[in-house]
Parts: sequence; C-alpha cells; structure tokens
Amino acid sequence: MTTLLIADDQPLQRLGFRMLLESQDDMTVLGEAANGTEAIRMTAQLHPDVVLMDVRMPGLDGIEATRRITATGDRTRILILTTFDLDEYAYSGLRAGASGFLVKDAQPEELLAGIRAVSTGDAVVAPSLTRRLLDAYVHHLPAKTPTDGPEPTPLDARLTALTDREREILTVIGKGWTNTEIAARLHLAESTVKTHVGRVLAKTGSRDRIQAVILAYDTGLVRPS
Repeated sequence: MTTLLIADDQPLQRLGFRMLLESQDDMTVLGEAANGTEAIRMTAQLHPDVVLMDVRMPGLDGIEATRRITATGDRTRILILTTFDLDEYAYSGLRAGASGFLVKDAQPEELLAGIRAVSTGDAVVAPSLTRRLLDAYVHHLPAKTPTDGPEPTPLDARLTALTDREREILTVIGKGWTNTEIAARLHLAESTVKTHVGRVLAKTGSRDRIQAVILAYDTGLVRPS
C-alpha cells in the first residue's frame, strides 16, 4: 500500500486527486495540506511514501517545502505537479530533491504510474519537460572561458567508491539513457543493469535517477553538448 499526502492550495484540486487516488486498491491518502508549511508538518507526523506537491502555494511554496522535507533524510518521496509544461521552478525543484515532475493535465493513468514509480525509488519526469529541464540545468553550470583547456578534473570524492563499470553506468544515466537502452548499448542483461544502477545510487548517496543525473553533471562525467 502506497501512502500519500496531497499538498495543494486549491480545495477542488485536492478533492479531485483524493477521489482518483482512493479509487486505487494500492493507494491511500493520509492527509491534505494547503501550503508548504502544512506539508512539512504533516510529512513529519504521517511519514507518507509520496507527497504530491504543488509549486505555487501561499506562504511557503512547494520548492522550499521539498527542500526542507528531503533535508531531513525522511524516506518520503516528492512528486511535484506543475501547472504548465515548463515551470520556471523546475530547475530549483531538481536541486531541492524532488523525485519527479508531472504536469497537472496529465492523464490519470500517467499520474498513477508516476506515483507507483516514485514510491519504488524511480524518477519520473513528464516527457514534455525532460529535454527542457535538462537544458535548464545545463545553463546553470559554470561556463568555460575560451582560454580554458582540457585540463583533467580531480576525481570527485562521491565517485571514488565506484568501479569503472559503475562510473560508466553513472555517465550514461547522466545522458538520459533508460535501463533498456543501457542494456542494449553496453551488451548487458537488464537485470545486471538494475543491479549496477542500484549500487551507483547507494554508493553516491543519490535518492534516485534525477539526483544521479545532477551528480553526473556536477562531477564532469557528462558535459553540455
């Protein structure tokens, strides 16, 4: 059973989500929050598996609430629901520790699949957001000057525990490859890929694949094209 908290300042929106979620045999709603402050307090009290987090809420917004919840180390995952297909807070949400982004006009089955994926540790990003989220992240990286040469970057401490194969896996995760693509291109069984991915996440302290993508860019394993 996946337990959920709905954080949204619109009562009708919360009601709609609750009706959908409670129609599922494997989901139950523990509570509702009308703003970020309530979401933080109720998450600490109820420890839901997943919080459906609106971005724009009065007082404390969903991004800051996400940051504070994930900073506690709680097992709760955050699935941010954006109103538009490119929310200006998407980049901040990634860095705050969100495990996924979906657009509010997604089909019900997409939302339900997203919740189930996030609850098991996968990352979920709406297809319309994926490329632009990555572009937004890349644009926040320090730019190289024309005089910068290909000098080697010292190995980041977060990578030292990885084997060569695991570092390769982290690199292709950073490039956005799925497990199926990794298996096909690196000639590995998909079960082996899943094992490698799990070890990479555990060794680097990454909550999910989204955080692993950020790590791959931060450490220079993947560079903007």
